[in-house]
Amino acid sequence: MASAEFLNCEGKMDYKMAAEWARAEYEEKRSRFIATVSPVSTEEAATEFINSIRSEFYDARHNVFAYIIKDGAVRFSDDGEPQGTGGMPVLEVLKKRGLVNTAVVVTRYFGGVLLGAPGLVRAYTHAAAAAVEKAGEASMKLCEILNVNCGYDFYARAEKYLRTCGGYVKDRKFEETVTISIALPKDKIEQFKNELTELSGGTVKALSGGDIYINERLLNINH
Repeated sequence: MASAEFLNCEGKMDYKMAAEWARAEYEEKRSRFIATVSPVSTEEAATEFINSIRSEFYDARHNVFAYIIKDGAVRFSDDGEPQGTGGMPVLEVLKKRGLVNTAVVVTRYFGGVLLGAPGLVRAYTHAAAAAVEKAGEASMKLCEILNVNCGYDFYARAEKYLRTCGGYVKDRKFEETVTISIALPKDKIEQFKNELTELSGGTVKALSGGDIYINERLLNINH
């Protein structure tokens, strides 16, 4: 299942996306609406997700979808429903929640009773909103990776500091020296470097390893 933890950095700004894959079902006058949501990072990933749902529910009458990608790509489809009654309502759910890098497919099994345009809009909106609510939101924070290299004599002090600096330790390498890779929000970088210099007496430096997005819930966690 897809989830949102780390993403490569494009378009330098924080954003929100679906936290994980989720599914919810809604019934309206015997028609079943099965909404599936997933975090996606590219249009290709969104298309792959949509096709997987179409394959899963190959016998359904409609697989309505909508997605928004952070780079600006926005797509939706009514998939045979009357124009404006499926894809657009699903897209509006994403817009109202302020979600990007998120795709939703709402599968409909016709129950034999026509719902009319208002009924379809209501049903697709309700199903999509329920799935998005179930998936939860991930607040993706623009961070910079810093590689801290130190000797084993300083490692314990470095670890103690890193646990309280508001970042996320991504990796540790133990060789002749120790290299700790930590992701920090951009607004904490200068303070981190200054405090590390003071703590080590200027013997330990933090070198930039590029930008990355980190799920905000992972920050400020002791590792």
